[in-house]
Amino acid sequence: MIIRRSASSQQLITQPEHAALAARIMRQWDDKHFPESSRKASILHAIEQHDCGWAEIDEALVVHEATGQLLDFLQVSDAVKRDTSSRGIEQLSSDPYAAALVTQHRLHVYRRNAEHPGWTTFMADLTAARDAYLRAAGHTSLGELVSDYALVRAGDLASLAFCNNWTDVDPDGCGYAMRLQGTSLFVSPDPFGGRTIEIAIDAREIANQSFSSAADARRVVAAAKIVMLRGLVSGAAPPPVA
Repeated sequence: MIIRRSASSQQLITQPEHAALAARIMRQWDDKHFPESSRKASILHAIEQHDCGWAEIDEALVVHEATGQLLDFLQVSDAVKRDTSSRGIEQLSSDPYAAALVTQHRLHVYRRNAEHPGWTTFMADLTAARDAYLRAAGHTSLGELVSDYALVRAGDLASLAFCNNWTDVDPDGCGYAMRLQGTSLFVSPDPFGGRTIEIAIDAREIANQSFSSAADARRVVAAAKIVMLRGLVSGAAPPPVA
């Protein structure tokens, strides 16, 4: 779950919805930055489904036992992160190249944990799974996969910046700088051919509160109003901050 927090409210966006927004953004990229290829459909599939393994956790919700606060995707336990990773990759097995890309995504975002207890075997298993899916996908090299993965990461970061209200985002290997000012996201170099794209995503809005249990949180979230968060994304340079 992605949680936009303020002093009075929390806006909840599911991980699958965030991934769907990432795909909507990437479908607007021009051919120079996202060229046509026999792999493009699988790349878009990977972008759109890269967080599908979070669906059950987002529905169940995770509450901190001591504080009663809802936990977002960064705050949940390592066990949850590993479980959602495995579940999501398995759901893409019918599209081996998409599965290989999403496996590469997990290897990338959790790379700093590779030597930590509890992660070593998991990361080795991910590497073996990625290589197996890549072989099943056919005549594609690991180098091509890594190059294509940059597109997955770019879409992920663009959507994360907007959904989390992050003002500055490290390119993290994708090759694109991103900055959010207000509700406008600026991506550089410009992948939109000078166009400005409207974006929107639904969020459930609740009061900034604590909960006695996950069941208590689910009851409140189920009754919450749905708000649409709207914005713009473009490749124009952001205006100077006054």
